[in-house]
Amino acid sequence: MKNITQAFVKAKREFGPALKCKTNPAFKSKYADLAACLEAVDEALLNNGIALIQETFDDATGVTVETVFLHESGEQIRCGRLHVPASKQDPQGYGSALSYCRRYSLMAACGIAAEDDDGQAACRPVQKKSTDRLTDNAVADFIATIKDTKSLDELKHAFGIAYKAAGHISDADSQDKFKAVYESRKAYFETATTSQA
Repeated sequence: MKNITQAFVKAKREFGPALKCKTNPAFKSKYADLAACLEAVDEALLNNGIALIQETFDDATGVTVETVFLHESGEQIRCGRLHVPASKQDPQGYGSALSYCRRYSLMAACGIAAEDDDGQAACRPVQKKSTDRLTDNAVADFIATIKDTKSLDELKHAFGIAYKAAGHISDADSQDKFKAVYESRKAYFETATTSQA
């Protein structure tokens, strides 16, 4: 499990928030749909050699799904089955249950939460608050990822992920830190290229 574990940790540093951009008509509240959850993690997983699949199982009363991570080395992580009963025994009922089940299985497996979990401010411009900032650990992880890049393309990608994450909560201070590290690393690559020429 060494290869997939190391790859998953690297991928998790690149995960974004699952944006709540859909409205539940019954409760008039915002939620992150399956597409938003996949968008938050899929690219980061693939960049680190991990494919995400969701297996379904026979279920007489609803749907059962298991999220599985497959690494290019052949190793895999199975995240446990999740059962969701169908509200109606018809295609629409099963379809809704499947979407719900896949979404929550994915979020639990990846350890992500929907942005703005109270559902009130999602999909609106985020207003700056004095407390809106990334945690120190998150900033340190993003900086370490930027510093560990091995090419200019990899650097641009890592910086983009970090800058976007800070931008989601208007954390300009962290964005400035990421930009400083990016410029330093960029200068390193440019100097290395010049010396080789």
